[in-house]
Amino acid sequence: MKFSNVRLLVKDYEKCFKFYTEKLGLEEVFNIEGCYGSFKVAEGIEGLAIFTSDLMAPAVGNVDKNQPTDCREKMMVSFEVDSVDETFKTLSEKGVELINQPTDMPDWGMRVVYLRDPEENLIELFTPLKVE
Repeated sequence: MKFSNVRLLVKDYEKCFKFYTEKLGLEEVFNIEGCYGSFKVAEGIEGLAIFTSDLMAPAVGNVDKNQPTDCREKMMVSFEVDSVDETFKTLSEKGVELINQPTDMPDWGMRVVYLRDPEENLIELFTPLKVE
């Protein structure tokens, strides 16, 4: 078995695609407009994708598009960044609403900040704390 990617199932594909490319600055690897897109997350690694959730519904037995599928907090996408503080500032300047201020989490060994994409998926940005 080989890991492929984390795929977020989204309602508003275009809005999410623009968020991940224009706001977060991820490099587009693949884009089927309105349906499926993937992004480079590290050198040589295509590890994040978005897919229109209504197209996935029949595959998972959920053909009733009005049925609530509240998956909030059941998954999170996590990105390591060079500097949480600089990234926080850059994203704030782009109008991205962040959930918290950059915060040291010594027990976790990292500095973190959280935000949500346009479909409320939780995103963690972190920088490892220096070990002394």
